[in-house]
Amino acid sequence: MSLINQIDQDIKQAMLAKQADRLRGLRAIKSALLLARTEKGAAEDLTPEAEIKVLQKLVKQRKESAEIYKTQNREDLYQIEIDEMKVIEPYLPTQMTRFEIEGYLQEVISRVGATSVSDMGKVMGIANKELAGQADGRTISEVVKQLLG
Repeated sequence: MSLINQIDQDIKQAMLAKQADRLRGLRAIKSALLLARTEKGAAEDLTPEAEIKVLQKLVKQRKESAEIYKTQNREDLYQIEIDEMKVIEPYLPTQMTRFEIEGYLQEVISRVGATSVSDMGKVMGIANKELAGQADGRTISEVVKQLLG
């Protein structure tokens, strides 16, 4: 079952169960997927990788908004963002732990032959491609700097 069909089913269930918070998050996912599908130059159907990128973007937006609301002491809006993020995250692949990322990146560094921070671009290019959907780019960057620095 495609992600959009799964979201449609989950929207129906959330409506029947009168879960307003869950429904808001699911509608955000559906809206973003439909927008991505109808973008100029987009293919008829989104690939699973493209769907993951859309979901990651949604989670990132919610995290950033939540941080802003937290600093402005807007607990009500902060909670809305956190609730939507909790609805979106289960549709993403399981995220790797920092320890798993470190182990994987050590293997990439040895494969590429990187020895210093100046080789970070080579490592990041491969790591971002291979870990797409499984790790956050910021975390990958931090670990690469730590390992090469």
